[in-house]
Amino acid sequence: MAGNTTMANLTATNTGRNSCTYHEEFKQVLLPLVYSVVFVVGLPLNAVVIGQIWLARKALSRNTIYMLNLAVADLLYVCSLPLLIYNYTQKDYWPFGDFTCKFVRFQFYTNLHGSIFFLTCISVQRYLGICHPLASWHKKKGKKLTWLVCAAVWFIVIAQCLPTFVFASTGTQRNRTVCYDLSTPDRSAAYFPYGITLTFTGFLLPFVAILACYCSMARILCQKDELIGLAVHKRKDKAVRMVIIVVIVFSISFLPFHLTKTIYLIVRSSPVLPCPALQAFAIAYKCTRPFASMNSVLDPILFYFTQRKFRESTRYLLDKMSSKWRHDHCITYGS
Repeated sequence: MAGNTTMANLTATNTGRNSCTYHEEFKQVLLPLVYSVVFVVGLPLNAVVIGQIWLARKALSRNTIYMLNLAVADLLYVCSLPLLIYNYTQKDYWPFGDFTCKFVRFQFYTNLHGSIFFLTCISVQRYLGICHPLASWHKKKGKKLTWLVCAAVWFIVIAQCLPTFVFASTGTQRNRTVCYDLSTPDRSAAYFPYGITLTFTGFLLPFVAILACYCSMARILCQKDELIGLAVHKRKDKAVRMVIIVVIVFSISFLPFHLTKTIYLIVRSSPVLPCPALQAFAIAYKCTRPFASMNSVLDPILFYFTQRKFRESTRYLLDKMSSKWRHDHCITYGS
């Protein structure tokens, strides 16, 4: 064992950072567990959201259109999770081929940044309704403009994430085929500029835009009720709920992931950091990565708490099911 350790150290010294071997047994428990919860809960939730919106498609609001696109992005991502669950339960073994590896990683980042952008659109829309309730310039084109914005968001997100097909790849570790998340170790330096740019344009800029909207909304929402117009007052509770849920989504899913990812990208591209320190930063990053997928569960909750018609229809359905169960229960025992 001592000889093997010495040889490993010599290999790391002679060949550089690419020979660092991580011990990440925690992934075999944490990632399959979180991904399984996201799949089991997120799949039906997003399917229900899409179904509810489709049934009410003749009366879609601008926010509902954004929610629909958000749910589609989440559903597409959730459908890829069984492959990742299998991968991590099999100790990182990836038998599905190189293209599937690239596509799954592409789905993850497309969902992640798509969610951020659509939450930004929802926040801007709510900001306009609260801070500029009488303005009509953003209402003139209505749904047509909203669909154009959604198309632009998809175009931007796909363009941002397309380099994933270049960097994400399969490789060999310990005689097993693995699927690298960011890039292969030998392309760490090449990936660094793209990774930082993606974080800046796909997270930081939208995050600053959301903060600006919420700061402006806070000044209105914190005023005394008698100083607020009737149109704004009706939107107050809905806006507060949306702010709380979006803050929760960012706090759980987006902020920790991008913070640890940025730090990991910096240290991974450094040629002087020893392997144990690099592994510590890798663990911190990979512990937040599965929780970035939790937005696929949190987004439908956002929809539920900000859409009154959806809550009412869900309550009606649950009451109807409860009444049917009580009726059948009474008949069974009565007979």
